[in-house]
Amino acid sequence: MSALAERAETADGYRARRTLPLRVELVRQLKRRRTLVMGAILALLPFVLVVAFAIGGDPGSRNGQVTLMDTATASGANFAAVNLFVSAGFLLVIPVALFCGDTVASEASWSSLRYLLAAPVPRARLLWSKLAVGLGMSLAAMVLLPVVALAVGTAAYGWGPLEMPTGGSLSPGTAAQRLVVVVAYIFVSQLVTAGLAFWLSTKTDAPLGAVGGAVGLTIVGNVLDAVTALGHWRDFLPAHWQFAWADAVQTQPEWAGMIQGTAISVTYALVLFALAFRGFARKDVVS
Repeated sequence: MSALAERAETADGYRARRTLPLRVELVRQLKRRRTLVMGAILALLPFVLVVAFAIGGDPGSRNGQVTLMDTATASGANFAAVNLFVSAGFLLVIPVALFCGDTVASEASWSSLRYLLAAPVPRARLLWSKLAVGLGMSLAAMVLLPVVALAVGTAAYGWGPLEMPTGGSLSPGTAAQRLVVVVAYIFVSQLVTAGLAFWLSTKTDAPLGAVGGAVGLTIVGNVLDAVTALGHWRDFLPAHWQFAWADAVQTQPEWAGMIQGTAISVTYALVLFALAFRGFARKDVVS
């Protein structure tokens, strides 16, 4: 369907803002099997780690150095922080790429995209609805993991302060507040992956291509960040700041890294979202 056809006269009473309500799109996405599978995987991770610690014993320091992983069994708060630590680099990338990359491309692969636009649902409205639901579900996935981990960790290791690897601790109330900050920052840092996935979703009719492309490019960013020869150029890579949230779970938090990481991620994401909207507005939709 061409953009020119979409600008044709519409019936009396037609209101673009009433087309494809968010609740309708949200219900559609929640009922999909991939949503249920992804939620189950994230909910099961804390149980897997508890079993791993039960079989292998409590984690201990290596070479005399104590890390966040070594404090995993100190309390429920520590266990939740460790779950975020082990999943932030890759596991939490997958639901973001899935929920934002599968959304438009899946409609094209089902040949239902042109019928949505013929309803008529304006292109910008369609993209806003799908992007909002995709980001909302991505955030829900990131909240689900630490909430389940906190409950499982508290049941297994007790409710207590968040023990710092370097010494000191945070009270349970303060620890909960810091974990909220951590989840918020991880979500913001993953906006680049969301932007990549959403842009690719508007360019292809293959959902797997959009999701896989976003995950692949995110991995490439992580690899480039590991190349120390790049020097200060790595400061412009979103991957360079993905673990800056660790500064928030200290007795004296540091915010500089998180602020810079947020600025980098939001800038990349806005550019990618703009490319998605601009490209889709001019695209001939035939599927």
